[in-house]
Amino acid sequence: MKVSNIRLPQDPNNSFIVLKETNPFSKWHHHPEYELVLIVKGRGRRMVGDHVDRFEENDLVLIGPYTPHVWMCDPEYFEENGHFAGEGIVVQFVRDFLGPRFFEVPENNPLDKILEISSRGLQILGDSKQKIIKTMHEMVLMDSTSRLYALFSIFRILMSPINYNILASTVFMKQIKQDEHNPMQKALQYIMMNFQKQIYLEDLLEITNMSYSSFYAAFKNTYRMTFKEYLLNIRVGYACKLLTGPGHNISETAYLCGFENISNFNRQFKHIKGITPSEFYKKVHQKNNDYY
Repeated sequence: MKVSNIRLPQDPNNSFIVLKETNPFSKWHHHPEYELVLIVKGRGRRMVGDHVDRFEENDLVLIGPYTPHVWMCDPEYFEENGHFAGEGIVVQFVRDFLGPRFFEVPENNPLDKILEISSRGLQILGDSKQKIIKTMHEMVLMDSTSRLYALFSIFRILMSPINYNILASTVFMKQIKQDEHNPMQKALQYIMMNFQKQIYLEDLLEITNMSYSSFYAAFKNTYRMTFKEYLLNIRVGYACKLLTGPGHNISETAYLCGFENISNFNRQFKHIKGITPSEFYKKVHQKNNDYY
């Protein structure tokens, strides 16, 4: 499986891209631009590197160059007549669109640090998120010059102390910087796109063109755990995201995370998290209720 290199169309008279996206969100892909993604309408599953989470409306993420990502909307956003009900706003720019050293001048050091961290994907939160969302909506209707200075205002927000969650792991980003045809990268890409269904070792051996012993050793050396352990951690991690939010009971969560039966889900969840799914659910939702 290969990461697609998807590029948005750019007006030759503009130095960066502002796009109101009304088509189905792209498949697993990357590109050389920095990208600020705002989900205006939609909810579903977001993957950035090896991080999997649910997303809702007003999800705002900054992604660095060549970091694989995808937003996959739930089926309810795809109507029978082929119409897509989701909507997003995307801002893209390459590092040198303002000159080769713009981000390296001393005054831009805080911004440069944020852009460096964005290689792992940053989910932006709090007041900074609301200010950026407001500006992105306004940019859609602006002329080219106004958009440029609006982007500067976003840079100014990013330079100040902001709240954010870092998404992809350092292990993943270390691997992604290698040749995209690296066998372990191919294996991880396949796992990330298919962890919700059965994954057979034979498929990974075929994808990587490796023997069992070679694959086992290479995977464990790269990710510090076996393929099975890594897959279970991805599934249980996604289960935690589902159980933290509304709308999914434990049985539904087990199915959505690739477990064939509830007993195995309970056993693996407790092995990794130290508590059962029901205990985790009660703990999270009791904590949320304490705020009311």
